[in-house]
Amino acid sequence: MKERPRRRRTELAFNVRRMSADLKVYATGNLRSREGFFFTLVFPIILILLFGAIFSNAGTGTTTVYVQNLDSGPVSGAFVTALNSTTALKLVSVPADQNFTQYLSSHSSTDGVVIPQGFSSAYLADQKVNVTVYGNPSSTSSAIVSGITSEVVNAFNLRGASGVHYIGVSQRTAVSSTYKYIDFLVPGLIGFAALTSPMFALVNISSTYRRDKVFKLLSLTPLTKTEWLLSKILWYIGTTFVSFVLMSAVGIYVFGAHISFTWGIAMFLVLGPFFFVSLGMLVGTVSNSPESAAVVGNLVTFPMMFLSGTFFPVNAMPMYLQSIAHVLPLYYLIDGLNNVMIYGNYGPAYFDVGLLLVISVVVFALAVRFFRWRED
Repeated sequence: MKERPRRRRTELAFNVRRMSADLKVYATGNLRSREGFFFTLVFPIILILLFGAIFSNAGTGTTTVYVQNLDSGPVSGAFVTALNSTTALKLVSVPADQNFTQYLSSHSSTDGVVIPQGFSSAYLADQKVNVTVYGNPSSTSSAIVSGITSEVVNAFNLRGASGVHYIGVSQRTAVSSTYKYIDFLVPGLIGFAALTSPMFALVNISSTYRRDKVFKLLSLTPLTKTEWLLSKILWYIGTTFVSFVLMSAVGIYVFGAHISFTWGIAMFLVLGPFFFVSLGMLVGTVSNSPESAAVVGNLVTFPMMFLSGTFFPVNAMPMYLQSIAHVLPLYYLIDGLNNVMIYGNYGPAYFDVGLLLVISVVVFALAVRFFRWRED
């Protein structure tokens, strides 16, 4: 008997009804799984309770300080050089024509130093002049910046011929409300939830389904690869929104977190699962067995968990670790959430969104391309 030719399906096209049916089956299985329920919704809550209790009174820490030199004399240049020579600070120059407090806000920072006009002439004439240090009273990083600046000021004062202190330090608060560790922990753990559940689930599914011939059975149905993968993305977008609500509630009502709820948050709650579901599928697809898939998945996941700002701010890390963090996708997800939830700074957030969107589309296309129902 002549075999009927198989109907060729366009994998990039999708049918909403078939995708919804697959989503319903997958959601039912996950809701019935105690392990899936725990790691999707309960585990992030345990983490925020644990880290919030440990570090509820801790500052955020940073090595970056913005410096605006309004003076053109030689002493101010030497003062900036002295600040820059310390290994604890990384200086970023601010143009003299910029509003300094607005500049700090637009760069999601609270730490800065302003050297006033006439600084050099006042110093050489043994006249009183103040260096202004901006910071956040609750942040340990601001205390570090203030302390180092004061030490440099003392060194310059002692160089004077009379040995009298003529340079003073004026303290100013750079933000209207003080930030706490928990404020940054909430966005970090939301990014953590968007990473771990999709990645570990899809890495495991893509390898075990292939081993157990489940994909071969699915190939006999009208379901396309795109529909199958999109249904998983929709599920994890939904669970990420639920995790966001739960962790935000714990952060606010248990630890008094200061976070804002804006429409910009939704962009990252969608793009995060979109990327990590696709990445998990791609990692599992290129692995030969569930065991090797788990190893590769952990190698991809764990550096992002600890180097992307999930638990500790990236700018408090050594420079070589910061360079590594800036190539990790999770960094841009957490950075974007920090910008919209804490600083209300949408300029950098749009960059994060654009970058995540581009790499998500690329990884999704690669996952569909290399994902096979059948092993030839």
